[in-house]
Amino acid sequence: MIHEELSGEIIGAAMAVLNELGPGLDEKLYERALVIELRKRGHTVEQQRAFPVHYSGELIGTLVPDTIVNGLVVADPKVVEAFTDTHVRQMIGYLAVTGLKLALLLNFKFAKLQWKRVVRDPHE
Repeated sequence: MIHEELSGEIIGAAMAVLNELGPGLDEKLYERALVIELRKRGHTVEQQRAFPVHYSGELIGTLVPDTIVNGLVVADPKVVEAFTDTHVRQMIGYLAVTGLKLALLLNFKFAKLQWKRVVRDPHE
């Protein structure tokens, strides 16, 4: 499993955030708290880093993942009833643009953290 240890550490940090803040707040609050918790645990976290997106060789805009941990994993906090195909496709898009291989969707909607690993298909 790709980045298994780091994934576990990110999920553990997200659980700590959820335990302290409780469920159902705004996603940005969880994002900011997760950044603090991960940095306390010794991780490097980039927040809201912009990646250029090109079409036919021309810049058409930027893509901005919420957080990138240790330059390896996109971590995306959500507050949703359930993860959807749209959430997964968004993470696949982030992975394609960033060149990373793993994204974690983290759902802070309920008292128990939900997460989903999204791995980029090297053939896409």
